[in-house]
Amino acid sequence: MKIFNWVYNILKNLDFNESLSQYINLFVNIIVLSIVAYLLDYIFKKILIIILAIIAARTKSTFDDFLVANKTAKYIAHLVPLIFIYKTVPVILIDFTSWENFFEKGVKIYIIILSLWIIRSVFNSLKDYLKNKPRYSDKPIDSYIQVIMIFLWGFGAFSFFSILFEISRPVFLTALGSISAVVILVFRDTILGFVASISVSVNDMVRIGDWITMEKFGADGDVIEINLATVKVRNFDNTTTTIPTYSLISDSFKNWRGMLKSDGRRIKRHILIKSKSVKFLKDEELSYYKKIHHLDSYIDHRQNDIIKYNTQNNIDKSLIVNGRNLTNLGLFRKYIEKYIQNHSGVNKDMLLMVRHLQPTEKGIPLEVYCFSRDKTWTNYEYIMADIFDHIISSVQYFDLELFELESVITSEN
Repeated sequence: MKIFNWVYNILKNLDFNESLSQYINLFVNIIVLSIVAYLLDYIFKKILIIILAIIAARTKSTFDDFLVANKTAKYIAHLVPLIFIYKTVPVILIDFTSWENFFEKGVKIYIIILSLWIIRSVFNSLKDYLKNKPRYSDKPIDSYIQVIMIFLWGFGAFSFFSILFEISRPVFLTALGSISAVVILVFRDTILGFVASISVSVNDMVRIGDWITMEKFGADGDVIEINLATVKVRNFDNTTTTIPTYSLISDSFKNWRGMLKSDGRRIKRHILIKSKSVKFLKDEELSYYKKIHHLDSYIDHRQNDIIKYNTQNNIDKSLIVNGRNLTNLGLFRKYIEKYIQNHSGVNKDMLLMVRHLQPTEKGIPLEVYCFSRDKTWTNYEYIMADIFDHIISSVQYFDLELFELESVITSEN
């Protein structure tokens, strides 16, 4: 109702009883003022754009280039005719006091809006400039700019309503406080995003360019943008997933940055060996296994230790189970370890082992744990496949069997 009362009072106060000559004079003055304002806008726009372009061409910094690209000079040039109009309106409307107040408010509001556009243009230029700096390229600059602009737009809205309805600041702040619950509800995501952006930046949880995996949102790829409300992830299938910024501190996700900065990418995979194929090896069988590369010296060393132990402890070897013995699975495990140690794609300076896992109803898991020297996805997959191609093909040479689910065919009689 206050808005309608405000409009009604303006119309009621407009003085339509002035003489016709005054209205004609007013009309002519407005036309002249508009022409002069247009010329000032055109001239200063050309001058400022040319000056800024010359400065940008002669300086080494790229910041002024971004100012040109974001049309900062054009917006600043618009201020000149507005200030001219604001100073001239009281003179032109000296005989129309009710109109003067109306036009002054309009010009003030327009100056506020234009000033916000200028500031926005400068911040956009600053954002583009910082993103081209290696030091800041992975920082959530968009979030910081958006937070600042939210406060500035809020201040602009406060000034807009204060000028338009002639409301004092204490009264306006009191009214704003009374509707703060509604404001918080409306800007809930923005507030949560602001808190999340600060937390992500301070704790260095995510940077632009990081590879993250977040199964809840189906995200698996590189972070390309972090702003106040969302985080954009370009997945490896070239789709884009948008994640709420707040989810980065409320939900679990995997960041692969540590792996990319390390000296290798982990290979952790196992095969299943049938337990019934595991056996002790007799002495006459060891001569066959000595022919396998990497195992001859190991078998000699282990066999000497075993014979020495069994002799010292008077072990009855009429049964092979007695005492210490080599097994085909143990030799196979050692062979895989030696093979991986000599593989050119594996980083020898990082942890490397071949181990048994807990036996299951599907057999004995034999796990390979090592690190690929090359961390590129395609090369990593090739190295891992090359290792397991060889391992799977080698199983039969140790009289071992891989576990496979047998097909069950049922037939009805």
